Amino acid sequence: MEQKPKHVVILGGGITGLSAAFYVKKFFAEQKLPVSITVIEQSEVLGGKISTLYKDGFIIEKGPDSFLARKMAMIDLTRELGLEDQLVATNPQAKKTYIFHQGRLHRMPAGLVLGIPTQVLPFLKTNLLSLKGKLRAGMDLLLPRRKGNLDESLGGFLERRLGREVVEHIAEPLLAGIYAGDTHKLSLQATFPQFQAAEMKFGSLIKGMLMNKRQATVVTPTPAVAKNSMFLSYQNGLQTIVDGLVGALKEAKLLTRQTAIALTPVDRSYEIKLASGDSILADGVIVALPAFAAANLLPQIPLVKALSQIPYVSVANVILAFDHKDIGHDLDGSGFLVPRNEGRFITACTWTSAKWKHTAPSEKALLRCYVGRSGAEGWTELSDDEIVKRVRKDLQEILGIKVEPAFYEVTRLLHSMPQYPVGHLETIKAARNQLKASMPKVFLAGAAYQGVGLPDCIQQGKEAAQQVVDSLIASFSS
Repeated sequence: MEQKPKHVVILGGGITGLSAAFYVKKFFAEQKLPVSITVIEQSEVLGGKISTLYKDGFIIEKGPDSFLARKMAMIDLTRELGLEDQLVATNPQAKKTYIFHQGRLHRMPAGLVLGIPTQVLPFLKTNLLSLKGKLRAGMDLLLPRRKGNLDESLGGFLERRLGREVVEHIAEPLLAGIYAGDTHKLSLQATFPQFQAAEMKFGSLIKGMLMNKRQATVVTPTPAVAKNSMFLSYQNGLQTIVDGLVGALKEAKLLTRQTAIALTPVDRSYEIKLASGDSILADGVIVALPAFAAANLLPQIPLVKALSQIPYVSVANVILAFDHKDIGHDLDGSGFLVPRNEGRFITACTWTSAKWKHTAPSEKALLRCYVGRSGAEGWTELSDDEIVKRVRKDLQEILGIKVEPAFYEVTRLLHSMPQYPVGHLETIKAARNQLKASMPKVFLAGAAYQGVGLPDCIQQGKEAAQQVVDSLIASFSS
């Protein structure tokens, strides 16, 4: 007797949702069981924040511009899609990173691991910290470890171990910049749990990060292109992986410009109501939406509804193209970071054409500036022209760029950066447990839960796919 395919619906067609769909298809195929897959996406295009623009010979990322090479989920997916030969590493001649401090750019001292010093001499030589600040950081080697493993804020932890100056001048722009957040509000366990683990195991953050660094050098990264590069991208931009996923999902229904407004149990299935008035029945559902959208969809699950309280920060990317000769500063690194207390409009600037050699024609320069962070979202009220005007003012004063750009692109990413408050992981665990008790074949995945990076989202999509497959396999025989 031929088995009837199970219908799995994925809500959200960003990188999490597309990855989930890919792995649902793969895992069902491995079990030799039939499945039909539907992906429902509200916007006109798939891929979520990933958006690559090709213009005048430039390859421009309007959303994320790369991914961490050490997190294997994206590399594994790249291989499974047959795209490994498209991977590119950062320019080995652009390893310097600068921090803007007291009106000038200072090179980030060598030996920093996620902002934590692991080499004495470069740290002692840096002008980013006063002598008092350096001595305070060294106290980490003497201070006792904290008892217990309760969560605390990232900023509170770093200030307790290394002192205020390290937090404000190095760690805040480097680490909080990943989340566009406030280190004193972000959860340590949800953002950098390895810091707490280092303190617990070695009694010192510096000792722990140094030991982790030594152990990491023993392991050869794979693939070969990742050997000496912290970040990776693709020869034709991040759109490559979106196109690869869409191509691998030709048998699935990929619906765009459709919005799910309700998700309710019906017998042993789930009914998904769309804003268009249509309804879809599913045997299993993966909700790969922002937390506030998932909360609106599942108001009957109190702890999931409470996820609407997860804050989201709005940010913008401003891309500017120039003739290289018109740049008043040697672009000899990957760019610079701007600490919160410097009072600048931009929060960072990537020297994209220096960092990624494939992104610009020769003799051209491509800069990518970041705007917005927690507590600084007034830019959303400005026009694109005013945003660019303020960005250019900072670039003129920091880099000496006086000419107008050949062109610019402003990308507004509203409510795009979820913030992980202290206790976040416990909140997510409780919400998932309550959802499982009420709707056992519905699963949450995405940047709001366990990591904002592309590999984190892919890993969550893969895990949700495994969960939904496991929950449905037994029902084939019933």
